[in-house]
Amino acid sequence: MIRARKTKKITIYDLAEMTGVSASAVSAILNGNWKKRRISAKLAEKVTQVAQEQGYAVNRQASLLRKEKSRVIGMIVPKYDNRYFGSIVEKFEEMARERGLFPIITCTRRDPELELEAVRTMLSWQVEWVIATGATRPDEISELCSQAGVPTLNLDLPGTLAPSVISDNYAGAKALTERVLLTAEKRFGKKVSLTFVGGRRNDHNTRERLRGFRDAHQQRGLPVLAKNIFIEGYSSKHVQAALVGFTPPEDGVYGLFVNSTISLEGVVQWLAARGETGVQQPPMGCFDWDPFVPLLGHDIDMVRQDVPAMLEAVFSVIDSGDTKIQCIEIPPTLVP
Repeated sequence: MIRARKTKKITIYDLAEMTGVSASAVSAILNGNWKKRRISAKLAEKVTQVAQEQGYAVNRQASLLRKEKSRVIGMIVPKYDNRYFGSIVEKFEEMARERGLFPIITCTRRDPELELEAVRTMLSWQVEWVIATGATRPDEISELCSQAGVPTLNLDLPGTLAPSVISDNYAGAKALTERVLLTAEKRFGKKVSLTFVGGRRNDHNTRERLRGFRDAHQQRGLPVLAKNIFIEGYSSKHVQAALVGFTPPEDGVYGLFVNSTISLEGVVQWLAARGETGVQQPPMGCFDWDPFVPLLGHDIDMVRQDVPAMLEAVFSVIDSGDTKIQCIEIPPTLVP
């Protein structure tokens, strides 16, 4: 057994000296690119074994030298703290394992740098696909993966350089708005406009939901006032901060469209501080779903995104290997 010097961290150059091959060849072997360099399997095995004995951090694919595919599939998700993304992760794992794939999933907290870092790490594992869920800059991820020859797919938020599977945000938001408008009209005895709360202005889903919100108002001959649109983020903290300066009509808030269950938490806290709870709580619609939402009060309608259908579409693309750029929209369900 070859033993390394203990005075410093082992490097590729140390491994090259120990095995009698060039540093570039060692790098190719440890990165899983030895076949492209026409390096023999016997030499690749030798270098890999020495690297492992010396405690060198070997690319995981190097241990799969004779396999054509890694059978590893990666997914990034922005959050774990709501039922929607949690259900995506759970269903994705289930469907990946059914296909003999090993899923690697990591939360990137809507941080673009963290997203790219996570994808680079996945590529070092020689993943076969990367699924970018709710990514802030999906095209950068697609470009990075394309350079490594790895296909990508965008889930929840679309991109322009890879296939995308998303909810039909426009139709779902329009239907939800129509229902809340009707509820509010019955409650107050007149047609009233709603307030839109939550989301990000540069976010495709928020833009589409706001478009559906506006069109539902327009069809009923109602205005959508700029002062009634609060799009400063999804978190409870951001929502409450945005609503601080909001001055509702004298008879209270007529109704709200809330752009996620995360935002709903902030809205409910804001209403509680105003004393608008119980029968005083205004009609609301939430573009998201959680079975505990009815406990927050009455007259809260929800849109439930069809996660099983979305993942079926994702794996249909993966199974077929069809990477043509397309956007598949899955209709969500209106839940009373």
